[in-house]
This record gives sequence, structure tokens and C-alpha cells, in this order.
Amino acid sequence: MPIEEVSIAAFAQIRNDTVVLIDVREPDEYESGHVSGAKNIPLSEFASRIDEVPNRAAYFICRSGGRSMQACELCVDFGLTDVKNVAGGTMGWIDAGNDVVIGGSPE
Repeated sequence: MPIEEVSIAAFAQIRNDTVVLIDVREPDEYESGHVSGAKNIPLSEFASRIDEVPNRAAYFICRSGGRSMQACELCVDFGLTDVKNVAGGTMGWIDAGNDVVIGGSPE
């Protein structure tokens, strides 16, 4: 099953408080700047924390799109199919002029 990739512009248009966004970067990366509302589940812990991914539409983000695509593929392996990768990742989000949250503990 091919994983859908969503552009930064498209994600910015649909993003709201009800959208599930999971940042798969390591905690120090997450704390250095993340999209508001993103839950941190590092890829290095992903398989053991897969039960934290809701069984509904979820978007995944990392630095540039590689690790988040791996997380999407793991979700599909575990039977979760409504997953989307944010192409360009957090760097693309920042480069497009969008705000990020600095600091804070990973959720």
C-alpha cells in the first residue's frame, strides 16, 4: 500500500487542533522546535509505542520526511492504514514561514 505524502502547504491548510500529528524525531530535536500540538514518539521507540498512535487519520513528521515515512510504513505493518507523511518535514514547515514551538517536554 503506497503511503500518501502531504505537502507543507496542504498540511498547513488542514492543520487544526483535531489533526493528529506525530513527530518521530528524538526528544532533543523535538525540543529544539516542533509544530504546535505534535506528539513526540521517536522512531527509535516507535515499535514499542505503536499503541499510542490513534486508529484514525494521523500525520507523521520528522526533520525532512525520511523517518516519518518509515513510521508510516511501520503503522501499515501494524494494521493502521490511515497514515500520511508530511513531505519536507519540520525544516520544510519552518522554511515555509510557519511557527514552531521551542522547548517544552515531549508529550
